[in-house]
Amino acid sequence: MSIGTASRWDPALYAANAGFVPAYGVAVLDLLGPRPGERILDLGCGDGVLTLKLVEAGCDVVGVDADPAMVAAARAKGLDARVGDARALDFAGEFDAVFTNAALHWVGQPDVVTAGVKRALKPGGRYVGEFGGHANIAAIRTALKAVLANHGFPAAGAETSYYPTGSAFRAVLERGGFAVEACALIPRPTPLPASGMAGWLETFRGGFIDAAGVPDGLKDQIIAETTALLVPALQAADGAWIADYVRLRFAAHFPE
Repeated sequence: MSIGTASRWDPALYAANAGFVPAYGVAVLDLLGPRPGERILDLGCGDGVLTLKLVEAGCDVVGVDADPAMVAAARAKGLDARVGDARALDFAGEFDAVFTNAALHWVGQPDVVTAGVKRALKPGGRYVGEFGGHANIAAIRTALKAVLANHGFPAAGAETSYYPTGSAFRAVLERGGFAVEACALIPRPTPLPASGMAGWLETFRGGFIDAAGVPDGLKDQIIAETTALLVPALQAADGAWIADYVRLRFAAHFPE
């Protein structure tokens, strides 16, 4: 979810079209191995679906996200969720672990984020997560940029998502003082819900389209043309859509 500058996520739209995000995040929770009584920071908590699982595991959890609407949705679940920027964490030596899922690619500035995570952890604390890696949604991004350019909306420089290789992010973690147990890309072709590619684009690239200067009256057409362009690459014979996700999953700890 969003942990950089405040964005404009719609919790209802996210719940309808992005339920696969927390569903796949369960594997990252297993990698974290939360233990009852641990204090955990969920960085980029979104609407709190995975945060709630940490609480159910017996942990004392604080969720942080930059989007006020998503934080409100998390608080509605009874969670301790706070509006905040991953690049300006103000915690000091208070957490046994920092967990993050599907969030770091929205922020960038990985060295700044890593330094804040280290400050937040107790000595020996764990840093475990997953986010978009190198070549993540490459076909989708290429198609959308082509359609925007065809309509006279150059998108160069408008997308700021951070999609590193495994070796590049391992270097970030090690530079930040972490010992790294695992850091690797995982290709993950992802079946989309019934709303398909159009729903995905509306949910995850609506802000990108807005930032390119597309007026509201043309937005649906941009989404439709991008969807049509992606049919040969990402739509199966039965009509199902499969997004070309590549994830970067990592586990590290702050040595005592």
